[in-house]
Amino acid sequence: MNEPDVHSVEQAVEAFLAHKRGIGRKFVSEEHELSLLVAFADGHAIARLAELTPTLVEEFLASRPRSTPRSFNNLLSALAGLFDWAVSHELLEGSPLRVARRRATSRRVPFLFGIEEARHLLDVAGALLDNPRARDRGPTYRSIFALSYGLGLRAGEVCGLRLGDVDVDSQLLVVRGGKFGKSRLVPHGPRVAALVGEQVARRRAAGAGASDAPLFSFDGTRPVHPGTASQTFHHLVPVLGLVVPAGVAPPTLHSLRHSFAVGCLLRWYREGLDPGSRLHQLSTFMGHVDPVSTAVYLTITPELFAEANQRYEAFAQAALLEPRP
Repeated sequence: MNEPDVHSVEQAVEAFLAHKRGIGRKFVSEEHELSLLVAFADGHAIARLAELTPTLVEEFLASRPRSTPRSFNNLLSALAGLFDWAVSHELLEGSPLRVARRRATSRRVPFLFGIEEARHLLDVAGALLDNPRARDRGPTYRSIFALSYGLGLRAGEVCGLRLGDVDVDSQLLVVRGGKFGKSRLVPHGPRVAALVGEQVARRRAAGAGASDAPLFSFDGTRPVHPGTASQTFHHLVPVLGLVVPAGVAPPTLHSLRHSFAVGCLLRWYREGLDPGSRLHQLSTFMGHVDPVSTAVYLTITPELFAEANQRYEAFAQAALLEPRP
């Protein structure tokens, strides 16, 4: 086995990230977390990875206070991945990580957009005015939010679309570089085809010609950043007058993806289909590795509960009426 030639913490982190990205992982947030460890090592004159003792690792974690268990556990997971990789490559005899994950408190239910609420959001977004740095601002954000809600795409997936990823005639989108670095085909209907067709036309009229040109761009070269789209979404939320029930998290751009997943489940119930047998299809459509990841999005709403209860009652009634042997 050719072991990586690493000595310092920084070299180990670079080799670890290169290894993960070589197998298709993005590791963007992990890179940020591990850069904090590199800075800590530099500040404490730690020359070699092997010099990171359990005490120093605990000191590093204490120097990075995290307000939520999830944030702390994300940092912990990045460290665990690095140290486990280093052990497997015989760069360390054992992991110096001795700190346990924090127990997450009960998560609030995500806010879900109904059809009328989503339409209101798209109307408000479409009315956004241009500014000197953003032409066609309204139609652009309306399209981004519509694809997030109508197809369940992640913000990064929508903003990363290129002109060549749009096949209006076949009603297909090519979504590249999803969460796990995988690409997939996303079929859609005529309404979405018209929506993306109009966006393509706007970009062509603005001078975009290459197939790798971003579908959503304000300067003609760089795609709209997902963070910018999220900020715009948050600025629009107060205008919508949404009622957020107790125990429900405030709306975020990611809420549109949650709403898509729950909307699919509800529609299947109302159409008399078996949601369990179609969950694999939804998982593939949303770019998940397995249905377990998709299940995180399937919040039980009163509407879903009513549909499931109605189906169970019909099943139970039929079972009671069956003649017994």
